[in-house]
Amino acid sequence: MKDCIFCQIALKEIPSEIAYEDDQVIAFKDIQPLAPVHLLVIPKCHLCSINDVTPEYEGLIGHTFSVIRRLASEFGVSESGYRVVTNTGTDGGQIVGHLHFHLLGGQALNAKIG
Repeated sequence: MKDCIFCQIALKEIPSEIAYEDDQVIAFKDIQPLAPVHLLVIPKCHLCSINDVTPEYEGLIGHTFSVIRRLASEFGVSESGYRVVTNTGTDGGQIVGHLHFHLLGGQALNAKIG
């Protein structure tokens, strides 16, 4: 989607600090981190939110969570613990209209983060 900032990041039209990339997903550091480790993991195809995840995307979502698990290990938070958050819709706190998962870790997380 042309006016989606996350699509632009996935297309490398906007620079970001990429932590992981393959043909289906890209992960990059959040520009306003809420924890020492704060990555955004997004599908490269444009899905507005979890509400757009139909059965045809089950493989993509499974793959996305495999990448999240791998990144948690690579960034050293898999043993101490981490949080994965996705917000859906305005009332759910979603700011960017592209499905994304926050990977947060590196400190004890309170209920307000994410």
